[in-house]
Amino acid sequence: MNFDAYTDLSVVTAVDLVNTLDVETGLDVLTEPDHLAKFLDDHVDSYDRPLTAVDVADVRHLRERLRLAFTLGSIDTVIDLLNDLLAESSALPQLTDHDGVWHFHFTPPESSLVAHMAAEAAMGLASVIREHGLERLRVCAASGCARVFVDTSRNRSRRYCNPDICGNRTNVAAFRARQRAAEASD
Repeated sequence: MNFDAYTDLSVVTAVDLVNTLDVETGLDVLTEPDHLAKFLDDHVDSYDRPLTAVDVADVRHLRERLRLAFTLGSIDTVIDLLNDLLAESSALPQLTDHDGVWHFHFTPPESSLVAHMAAEAAMGLASVIREHGLERLRVCAASGCARVFVDTSRNRSRRYCNPDICGNRTNVAAFRARQRAAEASD
């Protein structure tokens, strides 16, 4: 499953934003403007105004709403959510080449950070749903993990946010449980 580079960045940013809060432990890595600045910097975001505590609060609220796209399970409800985010952000796609490469900006330059991020995330997730279906938006199946991801596997079979970590941990736990059960029946 391939996205264009711009959609890919929007989808990765949306997933990473949702995963800045570990809902299992309550660990939140977006608590200060500096943390938000680092997140934006890590995701090549072009927002260039000073960040405030209000921006952090707004983005944390957006994060909660984006998590719903992965957990609601109803296509109509998720589409309503994404359409609401687009409407609230006053999304108005425009083609631009300000950095020498043609790409879309979904909000005007004077838009708030949360409007900018909401439009980007909603467009990215809506593109995934349009092209590949809602079932591609997933929550990790590993016990104790609630990270979200987009299943990019060819056969739509990915179950874990990180197969090497969560998948392996789950398989080892299942193997050990089978061993204990076999030993107990002896």
